[in-house]
Amino acid sequence: MTAPDKEILCTLGPASLNDRVLARLEELGVNLFRINLSHTKLQDLPRVIDFIRSRSAVPICLDTEGAQIRTGDMLNGEIAVRENSIVHAHKLRVPGDAFNFNLYPDDVIDKLEVGDFISIDFNSVLVQVISRDDAKVAMRVLHGGVIGQNKAVTVERDIALDTLTAKDIAALEYGRSVGIRHVALSFANRGSDVDQVRALVGDDTFLISKIECRNGLINLDEISERSDALLIDRGDLSRQEPIERIPALQKLIIARGQAHRRKVYVATNLLESMITAPRPTRAEVNDVINTLLDGADGLVLAAETAIGKDPVGCVAMIVKLIREFRVLNARTPAPHHEGLAYVPTDPTSLLIEPHGGTLVNRVSPAAAIADLDTLPRLTVRDTDLLDAHQIGVGTFSPLTGFMDRETLISVLHRKRLPDGAAWTVPVLLQVDAERARTLAAGQRQVLTDDAGRAHAVIDVSEVYRHDLDEIGHLAFGTASTEHPGVARLLRNGDHFVAGAITLIEERPSPWREFELTPRQSRFIFAHKGWSKVVAFHGRNISHRVHEHLQLQALERTNADGLFINPVIGPKKPGDFLPRPILRSYQMLIDFGLYPNGKVLLGALATYPRYAGPREAVFNAICRKNIGCSHFIVGRNHAGVGDFYDDRSYRALFDELGDTGITPVFFDAIGYNPATGAYESGLHDDAQAISGTRVRDSLLRGEPLPDWYVRGIVQDMISAELKAGQPLFHA
Repeated sequence: MTAPDKEILCTLGPASLNDRVLARLEELGVNLFRINLSHTKLQDLPRVIDFIRSRSAVPICLDTEGAQIRTGDMLNGEIAVRENSIVHAHKLRVPGDAFNFNLYPDDVIDKLEVGDFISIDFNSVLVQVISRDDAKVAMRVLHGGVIGQNKAVTVERDIALDTLTAKDIAALEYGRSVGIRHVALSFANRGSDVDQVRALVGDDTFLISKIECRNGLINLDEISERSDALLIDRGDLSRQEPIERIPALQKLIIARGQAHRRKVYVATNLLESMITAPRPTRAEVNDVINTLLDGADGLVLAAETAIGKDPVGCVAMIVKLIREFRVLNARTPAPHHEGLAYVPTDPTSLLIEPHGGTLVNRVSPAAAIADLDTLPRLTVRDTDLLDAHQIGVGTFSPLTGFMDRETLISVLHRKRLPDGAAWTVPVLLQVDAERARTLAAGQRQVLTDDAGRAHAVIDVSEVYRHDLDEIGHLAFGTASTEHPGVARLLRNGDHFVAGAITLIEERPSPWREFELTPRQSRFIFAHKGWSKVVAFHGRNISHRVHEHLQLQALERTNADGLFINPVIGPKKPGDFLPRPILRSYQMLIDFGLYPNGKVLLGALATYPRYAGPREAVFNAICRKNIGCSHFIVGRNHAGVGDFYDDRSYRALFDELGDTGITPVFFDAIGYNPATGAYESGLHDDAQAISGTRVRDSLLRGEPLPDWYVRGIVQDMISAELKAGQPLFHA
């Protein structure tokens, strides 16, 4: 009934493994029945094969599990995981619930690393590995949702997995023994994978390689040469490639298959709506026709015929569409796409562009640095290493290193980089005169901490001197040593080392699970479907005015989400340490005090400059690089004492014009006990919240009103004090 050059492949399952459906599918001209080994137990395979063969002459294809990760069994078939909770994946089998479950294959736990992002069940859930031991990994849920059992899992890092599982090998050996001569290799990564399967199934087996991962695209030609056909699994492929690229990749794979004279089949979502509905959508029928016009040799129905309500109706619709294609193709020959090549690129994003247009990436493994062990060493301060880290990962884009004299002068006097991009804060590597005499342009130096651990490499471009008083007056608006930023500047030396940075090792940090690089935060935002994100910068525990600002900013900007991004680097004495800051926000999230699915907590490993308006702009630019479109600027943001006028913040943003990120300004906020509301302006009826009072009251164990700091946060702080945990920088 069908066109001889267009084939139909059907996956069999509970909906189609019966006499009537098998007979009808054969009558409609199905060319191949597929048994998915991911959903078929090995002990059931002989029975399933015998059942099909006793009712149909259509050849059977065994589709391997392949190099993939899947979820294990769940107590009720699926679990719901809550955003910002901690879940564990165990090596030993556990009853799957909302906090503990298994991944398959079992040994994948040994391959996971702290920091790995993991998408589960076709991106419905996103987690990040935060710790591990020999038996399990702990993961922070960044995007909650429902996880089904035996569902696809993607680690956003290439992990070496065996080409075939033990189950695959046993199934293929059995299939060959009973005369099955069609095999589909799942997750073909490279030509050697095909060779391994070919050695097992023999040259007389029709071997289909499934292209459903990035490595398969990279090694497409060598896979094609060794295979009899290719199969584009658009579903699994879209777990590694942006979904908007799938149409172009489909055309590319078909073109490369044609160049190698190989058949190409296309699978996933062809008639997805017909799993439950009697008719397809207009988009689906357009997709099928255009897939055939692209040059596909066959179409693969999966869930539609395995578990759908009407497998026969689905195949009948495919038959009609193939007929329509034949009529259309007689008038409009399929286009050719010669010369197409796969080039890995960042996903198309609706997030704000990085400052300067490109997100800097100056991270390299130490092994890639020639003669690293023989390079001279320069011991620097922790704050310098924090700057080097943020330069390397792109938070300070477009900076690629510590500033030279020209850049410093431009920033001090024009508040811009030499190319005109807005930039307000000097990023300097200071040394004393004695050390400066040992340095010169053209040198390569390894930047180390006090313990001698190498963290970054600097390619020195200039060593220069500049008047510290001028820097203080222009960068901080004062030369007073009472200003902590000025005091730091004056004690660090009046010579400066400029040069590009290469980050080779992250600093040790107990807060790594919260420290998201710009690429990681952008990845999470995109996964959540956020394109408009408002950022909150802070250096204290959460109090009620913070909550008010954050929720008001969400409402005022109509943002998709809120990124709470406190600073956790070294601060002045009396400022809060990272632990109580992060725990205070995590508690608010855990207790459901933010809109569900609207907030992400991340930490920024840098240090306050206390530079007032200039630092407000700098902080905004950093969040722009992180992917935020809006930035909250409260009263005396990043200021200290009475050094800055509240009006100067708006004035500086106005002076600079469009920086690419929108400031969300707030005046002083007070609490009005008469109305029970937080109101702008400290009028007679409003009471201000003082950070000093918060600190002093907590230290003395004096409870604050709930409108000041929530009781759950105060209880946490009290417990920390009783446990002997330090709360403040000494």
